[in-house]
Amino acid sequence: MLRTVVFDADETLLDLRPAVTGGLLAVLDEMRRLTPAAATVSLADLEYDWSVASSADSPRPTPEIRRVALARSLARVGLDTHLDDLLALYFARRFALTRPFPDVLPALAALADTWVVGFATNGNSRAERCGLAGRFAFEVYAGDNGLPRKPAPEFYATVVRVAGVPAEQVVHVGDSIAHDVVGPQAAGLRGVWLNRDGRSCPPGVQPDAELSTLTDLPAVLTALADEGDLRAQSDRSLV
Repeated sequence: MLRTVVFDADETLLDLRPAVTGGLLAVLDEMRRLTPAAATVSLADLEYDWSVASSADSPRPTPEIRRVALARSLARVGLDTHLDDLLALYFARRFALTRPFPDVLPALAALADTWVVGFATNGNSRAERCGLAGRFAFEVYAGDNGLPRKPAPEFYATVVRVAGVPAEQVVHVGDSIAHDVVGPQAAGLRGVWLNRDGRSCPPGVQPDAELSTLTDLPAVLTALADEGDLRAQSDRSLV
């Protein structure tokens, strides 16, 4: 029976981009306070440094990638010795600004009575620091105890293990085709694509369901569960 649903975090449950931008702007303001040379550094430069640090799809945890990116930014103007302080400033501002999308809390409330709900992310977003404390039966974070990032099979195996049910009984919901549909499906989970922006699905990929808002998720999950129950009844009738 389908009764477990696990959510990706960033850009699925959490409106991350404004928070990241706010964190970087706080860092940039402090850089400019510390040295006149930082007047030549822009937000685009800090964003570029992140893109370089993360472009190799590094297996390192996301907080470490952010540290590498910020080190690049500070090296532009000789502020290397301020890395720890400015990294702390970035994360304080980033988490202070991180909020769930408007459709998230109502959807989670609608699922609470009938679904076991989990949280599984590659990123920095700890549920308790992003307005989602106490909402999940379990949480899985890439980087904890060396856990590889999605789409590594080990990540989904850990989700299944902590969920305590077979993989085919878990629905994974997220915004990334690679991480939240293809990866979970390869590991035996269902993959539901949250396509907030109306993107085209890549050829050869078939999500178990697609939706543009989490408002529709309870009905989608009910349909998937009913479909699974019918398959199970059909399989039993053939024995």
